[in-house]
Amino acid sequence: MSEIQFVDSAAALQVLCQKMRQEPWLALDTEFLREKTYYPKFCLLQVATLEWVACVDPIALEGQLDELFAVINDPNIVKVLHSCRQDVEIFYQLTGKLPAPVYDTQLVAPILGYQENPGYAMLVSGFLNINLSKLHTRTDWSQRPLSAEQLQYAADDVIYLAQIYQMMQEKLIALGREDWLKEDFEQLMNPDLYDIPPADAWLKIRGKNKLTGKQLVIVQVLAEWREEAAKKSDKPKNWILRDEHILDMAKLQPTDIRAIAKIRGINDGFVRRSGQQLCELIKKAQDMPGLKLKTKANNAKRTPQQEAILDILTGIVRLRADENSLNPVMLATRKDLEQLLLDAENCALLHGWRYSMVGQELEALLLGKLSLSMDKQHLSINTLA
Repeated sequence: MSEIQFVDSAAALQVLCQKMRQEPWLALDTEFLREKTYYPKFCLLQVATLEWVACVDPIALEGQLDELFAVINDPNIVKVLHSCRQDVEIFYQLTGKLPAPVYDTQLVAPILGYQENPGYAMLVSGFLNINLSKLHTRTDWSQRPLSAEQLQYAADDVIYLAQIYQMMQEKLIALGREDWLKEDFEQLMNPDLYDIPPADAWLKIRGKNKLTGKQLVIVQVLAEWREEAAKKSDKPKNWILRDEHILDMAKLQPTDIRAIAKIRGINDGFVRRSGQQLCELIKKAQDMPGLKLKTKANNAKRTPQQEAILDILTGIVRLRADENSLNPVMLATRKDLEQLLLDAENCALLHGWRYSMVGQELEALLLGKLSLSMDKQHLSINTLA
């Protein structure tokens, strides 16, 4: 591996983009800040193959990144990332496009025997027997100049990622699992994951499950207002209005600014700027029909028959996991099986590699298309005539 190339000029970026276009895959990572803004501030892009590594300075190159993003969005180049959602969100917000195809090493790890959602450091340790430094975990990546140590810390996130990707691919091919995650990777390219409508912002507020339908309408209206205000000012949502204040307003339903001013933690400046507008929104919400939260069927008390069925499904999962040298929990948890039995619409077992390995079989069994037979040594699953 050659030395780290730091790219902070248009000429150097053009050369790098030409080099990137020649590659079938690229290991990517980003450094960003979001503590003081609604949108993530793009501070650094790291990119590597097995032969070279570069760090691109988007701050120095602001307004000059079109060619770089064109490469990142090239459908002929696989983009290798670890836990890619936040990185993809940055690319999507800056370009309006999703960088398909992607390869997320965090999703691959469980089908190679690692735990669910392993961290990058865990994979580096497990695959390469290297312990990553945590020295620059809290670095302000917007500050310039970056030290050699900071650049090395950032570059390590793609130098080792490139090596892990190669090792993962070799193992997947050897096991015949190279296509297992195709659907999972495609799902990561769903724009709905990165472009949530402000009207749905209320669904992320914790504690709302204890409110009435009428109170939930107020939560929805206020959360939508906050989302729009945060976007417009590029400030964190909780800098505009905290979740607990939205819940308090939903319960108390203040319709004049004096009542809003009495809510604990609401400052006078906020009341002057936004109090009257919020009162009007609350009045409007009071005239709207109540909302209902979607209840989870698997929260209901199960009958002894259902518990017995879940035990049988668990046994089949254990068999299929053993056949594929997987931890059964990586294939399906008890909650996954409960969802399949009681509320299958969004069950993970009906998608991707899990469906091929066990979900299709469990679904057929629950529909009465398969039967079980056993002796003291074996359990068999048979197709009904």
